[in-house]
Amino acid sequence: MTNETSDRWALPLLHAGQAQKEMMHNEALARIDMLLHGVAESADLAIPPIAPVAGQCWIVAAGASGGWAEREGHVAGWTEGGWRFVAPRAGLQLSVADRGHVMAHDGTAWRNAVVRSDGFFVDDQKIVGARQAGITAPAGGTTVDIESRGAIAAILAALQAHGLISM
Repeated sequence: MTNETSDRWALPLLHAGQAQKEMMHNEALARIDMLLHGVAESADLAIPPIAPVAGQCWIVAAGASGGWAEREGHVAGWTEGGWRFVAPRAGLQLSVADRGHVMAHDGTAWRNAVVRSDGFFVDDQKIVGARQAGITAPAGGTTVDIESRGAIAAILAALQAHGLISM
């Protein structure tokens, strides 16, 4: 191999006769540690936090400055040796703690997950929401038309509450 880094994540590669191989190996492990089953604290910070804890990561927000300048969209991880940055690739997914859901990189930008704890989203618009109470079955009534209208109104209200049809 003539490459200095791996093709996908730019992890430093070892070479025969290389001095201080442990430095390259440890750098690769630090980056892998950031990405493997990764959790980002937030995707909304543009400046580094004041007191990060080793092992914590963030997705650097737009307008990055300070120690994160020119690293917008990167995964920033705090280590004992300072900040480490990894440029995202298509398919990278991180659980984002302050959002309560996963974000995925599509090769261009970070996107919120489609399935979240509070519903199913398309283009960040909620399509299906939390489960609502069931619709009671029509019972009795002397005029079929009145009972049917009430049942249809309840069905429409439930579909609207679930976000399956617009209001």
